[in-house]
Amino acid sequence: MDHMTFATSLRSWREKRGFSQLALASDAEISQRHLSFLETGRSAPSRDMVLLLAETLDLSLRARNDLLHTAGFAHCYHDRSADDEDVAATYQAVKDLIDAHAPYPALAMDRHWTIVHANAALLGLFRDVPAPMMAPPVNALRLSLHPDGFGKHIANYREWRHHILTRLSAQNKAAPDAATSSLIDELKSYPVPSGSRPWTTGAPKAVNRVAIPLTLDIASRKLSFISATTVLGTAMDIGLSELTLETFLPANRETADYLHTTI
Repeated sequence: MDHMTFATSLRSWREKRGFSQLALASDAEISQRHLSFLETGRSAPSRDMVLLLAETLDLSLRARNDLLHTAGFAHCYHDRSADDEDVAATYQAVKDLIDAHAPYPALAMDRHWTIVHANAALLGLFRDVPAPMMAPPVNALRLSLHPDGFGKHIANYREWRHHILTRLSAQNKAAPDAATSSLIDELKSYPVPSGSRPWTTGAPKAVNRVAIPLTLDIASRKLSFISATTVLGTAMDIGLSELTLETFLPANRETADYLHTTI
């Protein structure tokens, strides 16, 4: 294995994470001289050193496997399917948690925002989305922002799309991915649905809010939600570590009452 491949990858990740050589060496508790030799290919890393630097750089489990590969080592972390007996119980627990969030909407997504599980409350909001768009695999962001999907129901479409794109761009900057880049370009290409209100971010009322709401026009009612994102903090399986749980909470009493009486 060409250790310059590892050297280039290590230096690239260090720069993306904003570390100087001295800072990374200090946090990893190794000498700056040794780190410099690793980054120039003058020294070959041990497997433990690759894992130490990957952890110090806060790389995802998938990226840690990639870094191990560039250094000539076998992968350390598994990416099991949801029905594998080693992780099936955890995936079922995630589904139970999503379902228990009803009557409030909730879903779980993989690293490319493909829906892994959604509860009945969320599916109820999507009931008028054309059937072809609900055929698996369903990308949650494409479904929510597409003008033929759920986008027509989002009253603050411009603001919500900006929030989504900012979040996606930050994710892609931290861990560059071709599929994410393509999704960003696609979402940017969608036309704003007619009737969407002007973007209000920057106005005093917007700045003083406690959260960016998702405001929907559903069944002649205006519903407002704030969202919460959860990840599994101790996952050592790649798929589980990349799982994102998105739960939506009513931002006002009217929305809560509607969900409790309708969903």
